[in-house]
Amino acid sequence: MKQGTQGSAGTGFPSLSQGLEARAGAESAGTGSGTARVPSQGRAPGGAPGVDAGRGVSASASAPTARGEHTHSETPIPRPRAVVQRASVRGQILDALRTALVTGELTPGAVYSAPALGERFGVSATPVREAMQQLALEGAVEVVPNRGFRVVERGARELAELVEVRALIEVPVMLRLARTVAPERWAELRPLAEATVRAASTGCRATYAETDRTFHRAVLSLCGNEQLVQIADDLHRRAQWPLVSPARPSTRGHADLVADAAEHTALLDALIAGDVDVVRALVGEHFAGAR
Repeated sequence: MKQGTQGSAGTGFPSLSQGLEARAGAESAGTGSGTARVPSQGRAPGGAPGVDAGRGVSASASAPTARGEHTHSETPIPRPRAVVQRASVRGQILDALRTALVTGELTPGAVYSAPALGERFGVSATPVREAMQQLALEGAVEVVPNRGFRVVERGARELAELVEVRALIEVPVMLRLARTVAPERWAELRPLAEATVRAASTGCRATYAETDRTFHRAVLSLCGNEQLVQIADDLHRRAQWPLVSPARPSTRGHADLVADAAEHTALLDALIAGDVDVVRALVGEHFAGAR
């Protein structure tokens, strides 16, 4: 991938575009239509101009009231369909950009402009810019005035700090849950642990990263503290970004992913058995290997 302040016109993100199309296709399959359009309401009775439904005005303002309906005391119901479409596109772009960060397709240190990325995705610059601003809040990119967004370069020290904070949060919670959660509840997480094993076997870092976070979220959610789960998930996501350090590879290899996934299944076995000592040893090894 070439680097530049705007990105090379000939440099694309084929896997990101394909992923975006796949997500859009999945949504189309569930709704029966790829993109819903909000039609204009025309002119209301009595010659009053119609109101575009996309502006969030109730139907009673632009269409005759059906017999038997009483609308004089009802709160108008907005129609946010167009807004939902925009949020959906922004969400898809955000997912694709996060995947690119994990795989290294967005090169650390490189600067990318929203219009250039939007052209590659086949969308306007607005949803791309909004997605990149979210990534800036997460610490993945930084704003470069009048140029775009620079992918943050992260070294081994930052990774070690992230892993340390994750361990401080997750290890005590897992040990407490090991003593209090019934084996049947732990057994329900078996499919999630097995999903990490399958993802690791493919060698796809993006797929594994998602299943890895899903498993950890499911474990921590049993504590009932949603704020803790959100904070831990944010730290986990940031710890998955590739390194830029001459001391070690920028990404984890296939063998590392397989070993990491195997620790998930071993941990779940220990949790089901209620063996707190084994759980303590396994979570210690798990976070030590993530450094």
